[in-house]
Amino acid sequence: MGCGNCGTGSGSKPAGCKSNGNCGTSGCNRFNVFDWLGNLPLHDSAKPYNVIEVSFNKGSRKDFFRNSLSILPEKGEMIAVEGTNGFDVGTVSLTGELVKLQMKKYGVKDDEAAMRKVLRMATEEDLSIYHQTKEREQEVMIKSRAIARQLNLEMKICEVEIQADGKKATFFYTADGRVDFRELIKIYASEFKMKIEMRQIGARQESGKVGGIGACGRELCCSTWLTDFKSVNTSAARYQNLSINQTKLSGQCGRLKCCLNYELDTYMDALKAFPEQAESIETAKGTAYLQKRDIFRNLMWYSFKDSNKQYPLTITQVKEILEMNKKGMKPEALEVAEVETRTHKAPVDSDVGFVNDVGQLSLKSLERSKQRKKTGPPKNQQQGGNKGFAHADSKSKNPNGSGGQKNTGRQKSPSGGNAPKPPRKQQSPQPPRSDRRKG
Repeated sequence: MGCGNCGTGSGSKPAGCKSNGNCGTSGCNRFNVFDWLGNLPLHDSAKPYNVIEVSFNKGSRKDFFRNSLSILPEKGEMIAVEGTNGFDVGTVSLTGELVKLQMKKYGVKDDEAAMRKVLRMATEEDLSIYHQTKEREQEVMIKSRAIARQLNLEMKICEVEIQADGKKATFFYTADGRVDFRELIKIYASEFKMKIEMRQIGARQESGKVGGIGACGRELCCSTWLTDFKSVNTSAARYQNLSINQTKLSGQCGRLKCCLNYELDTYMDALKAFPEQAESIETAKGTAYLQKRDIFRNLMWYSFKDSNKQYPLTITQVKEILEMNKKGMKPEALEVAEVETRTHKAPVDSDVGFVNDVGQLSLKSLERSKQRKKTGPPKNQQQGGNKGFAHADSKSKNPNGSGGQKNTGRQKSPSGGNAPKPPRKQQSPQPPRSDRRKG
């Protein structure tokens, strides 16, 4: 995702970006190009290439400008360039030798007269005017949509890009057919007080400008790196054994997904190993028709007309049957090929860490009281609670020699006084009979 979610810090750079806004992984800008020649030094007689690539409107539009300054701007810096009857502010997206490859890719020629120039490094005044202009784009787009609806034009304004100095505005729109917007341009010019330019784009370009998350969970390819849109047909889905489901095969633009073409060449190469004109084979039982091709297992599945059972055959078996049919011979039955099936282990119940504690709390004091109700009071309570003192008296002897005489519970101290009594154990009070619960 874009680093713009981190917020904006000083100097219009993302606050959470550790690369000072110069990400090489398509973080802060769309359609970034990694400069893998950036750290290589030039030899003494060589000079850096004087054409740089500048991106506008968060990378949705890029253009090439000739650098006439004495210094070479670095990637990520804001510069002021020539615009339509004024100036524009953009971000340097690429410098050095890789700019030549980008110009060759887009068919841009190194022409002195046609190429615009870099005016200066963006000043604080330029940046303030640039931000004020960008804040107007949303308001202008809403008003432009309302005006187009009043004129009953079958078009949709999907994006508005205003030049940094506010002298020109480019309206990107989508439409199924041709739109006569001559009257619309006059109203826009009188309403917004700037030069108006209309550009028609397709549905895929619109989804690339809007952006979003695809079914794969990643950002849309058209909004991150895909620049050329090739035509996609339903035959691409048939070659890959995909069900023709318009809902699953369509992207956010309403067209077929561009990723259907990514692996199409690999599937086409794999299908070369399968025999041609093998849609039906003749057997003694009848004609078997081809149902599907398993490219990963090199199997072909056939079934008879009045049966739902499918017979997997290898490519070699199908070729042998086709050779027999050419000679007028038919096999007695179809020899089913062995299909390896993976055995899945039974799912193991894992503790998710959630326990329902409602009604499961237990107090030890309540458990003890329940045990007492079941078993009755302890023995020491039944004998009056003096068993401990009787045991102590049996060991103590009378100082006069009468060992058989029991002490009354008091023992004289060596000083002649009575020794203190040992503390009695406090018994928990028993509830009355009416409050006791049955065990």
